[in-house]
Amino acid sequence: MISEFQDGQVLLIDKPYTWTSFDVVNKIRYAFKPHKIKVGHAGTLDPLATGLLVVCVGKKTKEIDNYQAQVKEYTGTILLGSTTPSFDLETEPDAEYPTGHITPERIEEARKSFLGTISQVPPVYSAIKVDGKRAYESARKGQDVELKSREVQIEAFDLDISAFPEVRFRVVCSKGTYIRSLARDLGVALDSGAHLTALRREGIGSFRVSEALTVEQAVNLIKTSL
Repeated sequence: MISEFQDGQVLLIDKPYTWTSFDVVNKIRYAFKPHKIKVGHAGTLDPLATGLLVVCVGKKTKEIDNYQAQVKEYTGTILLGSTTPSFDLETEPDAEYPTGHITPERIEEARKSFLGTISQVPPVYSAIKVDGKRAYESARKGQDVELKSREVQIEAFDLDISAFPEVRFRVVCSKGTYIRSLARDLGVALDSGAHLTALRREGIGSFRVSEALTVEQAVNLIKTSL
């Protein structure tokens, strides 16, 4: 049975809240002991995000880049009227902004402006390397971090404002898209501020989180297969 994993398997995991993607990979890797099996994930999820993490095992780790390149789908919530340094709940709010001027028409106009190819600056609280160090390491020390903008593709950006100033959303986007940056930029487009309050990855390519296992289920599957 171990040979099946060595030949290559793709495990779909529903990443828990506060876990890092590396935490999940470590848990799966440890389940294979004493066998040495390669394990890697195809696309990082922030600790405060939940949802689909594609974990490649054995020879399937050679296909990680292919999975990473596929279209991603996310759902979640954005809070209008305040910002945080990390663009999400990792850090405390640092500024408040008015929202009384924001109409449904303005939100619709802003939403449409993000469709297609857009340029966005990643959050300084991200794993991007700058001068050999992770950006978030410098940001957490209070050091200035300058990140270059990048082009990403937004195929769908659906908004539900029924709980305004909280906005529920669905995004279908390309590799490299930061939903935290999208939240920040939505606030700017509305002459206000915004930050991400919840994020869940629903799909990667044809893989859906509804098909995913919990970490515990995946570990049990591995142990019963060895």
